[in-house]
Amino acid sequence: MHGEISSEKQARYDKAYLRLAQSWAELSQCNRKKVGAIIVKDRMIISDGYNGTPSGFPNACEDEKGETHWFVLHAEANAILKVAKSTNNMLGSTLYLTHSPCKDCSKLILQAGIKRLVYQTAYKDMSGLHFLADAGVEICCLPNLENE
Repeated sequence: MHGEISSEKQARYDKAYLRLAQSWAELSQCNRKKVGAIIVKDRMIISDGYNGTPSGFPNACEDEKGETHWFVLHAEANAILKVAKSTNNMLGSTLYLTHSPCKDCSKLILQAGIKRLVYQTAYKDMSGLHFLADAGVEICCLPNLENE
């Protein structure tokens, strides 16, 4: 079929894009957890994001007690919102995340039309992944990326 790639080649791309998400996570100013996201559609990166405060806010993600401020945006939300500001869309795209999504971001992922999720580390609450799987989103975990 035109546009299809082999599973071996897809696995190589998945690893490469997930490494990019890892690099993007390093841009985060958050201390507790650095998360990166890359959105790929038709073999092109259409967006990227990392967790952090909204534009115009100080870059401190945590308060003096080390707890994350409620207004910090997750990496996937930032990437999705970046596409929303553009003329592009995410229908049929793949989201690469360093950490699996929370339940709130999972709703955004589904509503955005993302059809595939590749992540490295599981988030403490797995309900977001269960929600996406139940909705038919293809999910792939690549936990040992550093060892390859």
